[in-house]
Amino acid sequence: MKFDIDEILSQMLVAIKDEVRDNWGLIKGNANTYLQNRKGRLELLTSLRIANEIKEEFFQKSLKDERKILESELHSIAIVSKSIAQKAANAAIEVLQDAVGRLIKI
Repeated sequence: MKFDIDEILSQMLVAIKDEVRDNWGLIKGNANTYLQNRKGRLELLTSLRIANEIKEEFFQKSLKDERKILESELHSIAIVSKSIAQKAANAAIEVLQDAVGRLIKI
């Protein structure tokens, strides 16, 4: 199974959309821009983890940082509450974690 970062980013956007529901139209652009801007870093982290070049602890710490950055990005749009931003960030990062987890267990 190949890791397709573009497919994972698309799935992350869907996860965010599912959490923010009615506010999706307001944050879609920001969420997409954030993920495109972070694409290189996310791809590097996941490829290093899949190749077992970084430990799980470092990977999880890095994803925690990414989750906080995404949450702040979403929360900066005044319409989205902190709770919704947090849930959306968690959902997006879980998509990424699950994809990497499936590849590591193969």
